[in-house]
Amino acid sequence: MSSRPVLVYADAEGNIFDFPELEMAGSNGGNWHRLSPKDWIPLPEGSELFLLPKRLPVGYHPGNKVFKVLTQDPYESTSQVQAVAAFMAPAHTQIFSAAYQTLPGAKILPLFAYTAVGWHNDGFVVAGYRVDPDERQDFHHFDLQKIEKNARRRMAQEPRNRLIQHLGKCALAFGCPAARNLFMDRWEAPLPTSPVCNASCLGCISRQDHPDICATQDRIAFVPTPEEILAIAGPHLKNASNAVVSFGQGCEGEPLLQAKTLQQSIVLMRETTKRGTINLNSNASLPNAVEMLRVAGLDSMRVSLNSCQPQFYEAYYQPKGYTFNDVIQSIKIMKAMGGFVSINYFVLPGFTDDQTEWDTLRSLIDETKLDLIQLRNLNIDPEWYLSRLNFQPQGKQIGVRKIIEALKTEFPQVRLGYFNPPLNVTRD
Repeated sequence: MSSRPVLVYADAEGNIFDFPELEMAGSNGGNWHRLSPKDWIPLPEGSELFLLPKRLPVGYHPGNKVFKVLTQDPYESTSQVQAVAAFMAPAHTQIFSAAYQTLPGAKILPLFAYTAVGWHNDGFVVAGYRVDPDERQDFHHFDLQKIEKNARRRMAQEPRNRLIQHLGKCALAFGCPAARNLFMDRWEAPLPTSPVCNASCLGCISRQDHPDICATQDRIAFVPTPEEILAIAGPHLKNASNAVVSFGQGCEGEPLLQAKTLQQSIVLMRETTKRGTINLNSNASLPNAVEMLRVAGLDSMRVSLNSCQPQFYEAYYQPKGYTFNDVIQSIKIMKAMGGFVSINYFVLPGFTDDQTEWDTLRSLIDETKLDLIQLRNLNIDPEWYLSRLNFQPQGKQIGVRKIIEALKTEFPQVRLGYFNPPLNVTRD
């Protein structure tokens, strides 16, 4: 029995095999690494395995102490091979991306995260870390029959509420964990509101202009009324365990562009109940709108960031009418007004753990006094992303695991996690 995970690969038909002669390897910005014992965990329940077409698997040969590209099936020499990656279940952050060599003509990978995966002690393992103990999106908590029953019941009872019809589709057709939790009357519920956006993110999952990338969700096509929003948020805030309602979802654009609707909705919510947390997931592009929503009763704000360096932020978000400084100002305003602020910090090994990126993250924490860093995996083709950003590493990468350890040591006051936390769980 090997002390380290071994390489897994797929044949041309998609069958997955292990190859004990080579160890599992990981990638950090295109640099291949041998894994240490702290770098892997069992494949979390609810994760998926993906095939990587026209990408050859890479493993580590412990005897020769070299990385080896697997160019053909070791058990069937005439068969082609392809690399395999894992899309980890929520609450888990990748330590290494999958290690592979891309062949000419390979298409851009779909919008998922591609974590290194191997085989160890009769099970799959991944190069990842559970960053949040919260089980709100763990697969075993979802009763799919109950979700379908409740979703169809509410959709039938509220046929004129466009938002409940939209969220029913999110739960039933797209398997959205937040929408599923809504229909189980618990935890965090989604409140999408905006069909438009003031950014053109490279990794946007609801609208894509690139011909080779497919959006993975349908964007909401209307702006719900405050009353439609209240019909969902009010009962959830009043009755759900650890209740959170969140504007800003994967199935919409930027909610701050609907600030007046959000403001009216928040006022109605707080007239209904003081219980629960009202949260905004946002690009934080409009500081004045953030201030207005905080006055109305917004409790927390999560700001999405791929980088703390303005040039890389702008290369990814391609902002329209706002700057990186506006984002920082929004965070400061929310904090100055007593609000809770987290950043949705997209993690990509080889970029997130670059020395300069780490230094700028530390500066941002010091400057803004933010409360929480949500370490979420960046869902994008790693090679295409780094190419579009024209990223050049500044020296040796630190390592994602070491970044997490350094955050805990240097900033013990800053929480690390994956989800928006409930801030007010008391009843009226």
